[in-house]
This record gives sequence, structure tokens and C-alpha cells, in this order.
Amino acid sequence: MTAATSFRQRMYAGDKLIGSFLKTPTSHATEILGGLGYDFVVIDQEHAPFDRTATDIVLLAARAHDIPALVRVPGPDAILSVLDCGATGVLVPHVKSAAYARDVAALLRYRGGNRGFATSTRAGGYTAVPMWKHIAESDASVVFVAQIEDPVALDEIDAIAALDGVDSLFIGRGDLTAAFGDESKDPPEVRRAVERIAQAARKVGKPISVYVSNAVEAAWLATLGASVFVYSSDQGFLREAAANGLREVRSEVGGQIA
Repeated sequence: MTAATSFRQRMYAGDKLIGSFLKTPTSHATEILGGLGYDFVVIDQEHAPFDRTATDIVLLAARAHDIPALVRVPGPDAILSVLDCGATGVLVPHVKSAAYARDVAALLRYRGGNRGFATSTRAGGYTAVPMWKHIAESDASVVFVAQIEDPVALDEIDAIAALDGVDSLFIGRGDLTAAFGDESKDPPEVRRAVERIAQAARKVGKPISVYVSNAVEAAWLATLGASVFVYSSDQGFLREAAANGLREVRSEVGGQIA
């Protein structure tokens, strides 16, 4: 099995998986992260300028480096195209109800769902993969990560977590923080929401996925059961490295430090 086809199994096994968001529509970050040994990447169509062509190129780079690639889609309409292009799965934002999660899950599966069939795609080996082999392998390996980032979703969080077809809950702390509107450093409502989402996932044995900006956040969320960590982004790494490099060089040669 490839890293991409075994990714879902590794998630359910509780392996600690570390990936990163991709915000820049080129293949370069995927090649770098794949070479460094990251476990996966997440192409961000929701908040970054990825169209279908750019996404297709990055998914090709991911396949070349055998690094699983999820796509955070802007909505359900984008799911079929990214699966056809060879995405390991999707991260779907604003999953607010079990009914919506059920509808989305159906778009990812052939049997018991309504995914549009084609093997003329990268996912189907450009017709090299026989029809029923493609259906069986895709249904077994495609991943649906439901992003929980709206307070209203907490009313149905147990039903969402238990739904067949939802493989993981992604805790959207940023949107939850914005929604609750508490500007304090560690809003208690957000912390309670995070703990509630994690509890719902643990109860049914679903992997917990999170975004982290540092190791301290990762350590805290790991105590709640998180095992899939999206760490920073290609832009975040670039900015951090550029800032540190600028500071170090200026300290050696002199000059004003920003």
C-alpha cells in the first residue's frame, strides 16, 4: 500500500500524524514537505488561491513524493473534482449538522453513496484500474474530515461524530473563537467547545484532527486525544524562516531590526 492509500488506516490506528496547510498554489512546498518526512499536506482551497488546475498539479507532486494530500474544499461542489484528481480525502468546513455531514459523506463513496463514477482520471489510473477495483479501493481509502467550527454544531456533535462516513472531526478553534467573540487569551467557552468535540470523537473511536501553531498547543490537544496535527502552513514556515534569517543577518552586519 502507498502512504496515501494507508492514510485512513493510520488515522484509525491512532498513529500520530503531522502535516501542514498549503496556501501557495505551487508544487514546491509539497515536494519539500514530502522530502522532509511530513505525514500529509492539506491543500487549502477555502482560504487560498487554488483553482482546479493548481490543485491538480499539487496532487501530482504529492503522488510523486508519496505523501497523502487532503483538500480543504470551499464546499461540496468541489469534492468530485479533487477526488478525481487523486486527493486522499477532503477536509470540509462548517459541518453544522448530522444531515449535512451525511450528504457530504455520500459524495465520497460509490457504494451506499452517490459519487460520480469515472476511471478516466488520475484516481482511476486513466482507465488502467478496472471499474470494481477502483470502486472498492476508493471506498476503503478516501477520507472525510468534518471541520467543526460553528457553535450550532455542538448541538449535534455526538450524531455528527457517530455518523458512518465521517472519519475524523477537525476542531476549528479559530472560527469558534471568532464566533464566541471573547477576546481574552484563553476563552473558556472555546476551551469547553474543544473538549466537547474531542469527547464526542473519543466516544465513538474517531480520530481527532487539529490545527496547531506550536508544540505547546500540540501537547495540550494530544492530552484530549488529538492524533492528527496540521502544523502551520507553507506561508507560515516561509514567514518564520524569513523573519529569523533577517534578524540573524542584521544582528551580524548591523542595521535596524524590524
